[in-house]
Amino acid sequence: MADQIGLQCTECKRRNYVTTVNKKKQQKKLEKKKHCKWCKAHTLHKETK
Repeated sequence: MADQIGLQCTECKRRNYVTTVNKKKQQKKLEKKKHCKWCKAHTLHKETK
């Protein structure tokens, strides 16, 4: 079953994206390099609730 999670920018700490993750298949927290419109750069985004 997929759960909805938010992705938070590591630079400005804002939640920019929402995605789904299958918690049974992925044990680690999701980390992706995505564009932050407030930082105006590609930064690392980590999983939050």
